[in-house]
Amino acid sequence: MVFTKVPAPLGRGGPSLDTTLMPKAALPGGSLTGQLQLLGGNADCDIDRLTLELVAQVGAAPGAGGSASEAVCARFTLPGSFRLGRREQRSLLFDVRLPWETPVTELAGAALDVTLDVRAELTATGTRGRSDLVPLRVAPLPVQDSLLAALDRLGFGFRSARLEHGLIHGTSQRLPLYQVIGLHPAPRYAAVMRELQVTFLANPGGVEVILEADKPDGLFAHGHGLLNRHLVSHGDADRRDWDATAEVWVRQMVASHGHHSLPAPSGPGPTRRRARPGRQGAEPAPSTDHGPGSVPPADEGAGDPLRGVASGKQAPVGEPAADVPHDGSPAQRGAVTAAPGDGAGQA
Repeated sequence: MVFTKVPAPLGRGGPSLDTTLMPKAALPGGSLTGQLQLLGGNADCDIDRLTLELVAQVGAAPGAGGSASEAVCARFTLPGSFRLGRREQRSLLFDVRLPWETPVTELAGAALDVTLDVRAELTATGTRGRSDLVPLRVAPLPVQDSLLAALDRLGFGFRSARLEHGLIHGTSQRLPLYQVIGLHPAPRYAAVMRELQVTFLANPGGVEVILEADKPDGLFAHGHGLLNRHLVSHGDADRRDWDATAEVWVRQMVASHGHHSLPAPSGPGPTRRRARPGRQGAEPAPSTDHGPGSVPPADEGAGDPLRGVASGKQAPVGEPAADVPHDGSPAQRGAVTAAPGDGAGQA
């Protein structure tokens, strides 16, 4: 294990810090477990606080210009303060709850071009420093995986995955960013869309699915794309006919924008092997429209999405009904209790 010396202002001879995560991929809303290894410096040191940060590299929305930047998705305060002796080695286990909207970094066992890391921060004697970033693996929830697999079987092959800054208006979104998974259109929808974009906003009761289709130029006179939202409970992952659900959702999305020459519903057809990221077919023309929905300024009354705790519990939330528009009410949003002395917060 390689220790990372906490950088200035703790200075030369200060404590060192290393972070290790469990090798198994985490799930959105699930546990993130690991270990902090501390090594004392040239003198005794009072450790006031240890925190973990969930850090993402987020790119600007298509067409908006700019480059990728770092965004802190959540911050977890580990309990307790202590004295770290000269050259003392100490190990601390942690188990924190990830935000429900944590982006996924892999699909069908293959890594996405999404950068998500964990970083430890140490505060000692009024100063603080950060350790290196440690990559985090996050797999999709059952609902997310089931829908993407169904879309793949219907001919919507994987194209790209990206993170974008902002809030999607009218949704339950809590984090200051969202993930867009882009899919090549199924052949029978190639005249209707250039790309199908899928965004998931999970909460303790279910997953809000946001679909948007990048449209070919001139197909529709108004709007930035074809948009549709659905709310699905976590328990529906094993109960739904996902192929039929995906077909209905896509057809409803296209029909709702006045396209009357819809392709015929797909039959059972031959079994297709699920496409893996990085093994796509020929790419259609690149999209120039923005991601899902409009992105208004953050709601100042929504609280600070960066605050979290080491071992918080999810607020009890009733299971929402399937396939109904999300009203964005607090009762359908995930929350994490705040650590003592830190005030209320959200992850």
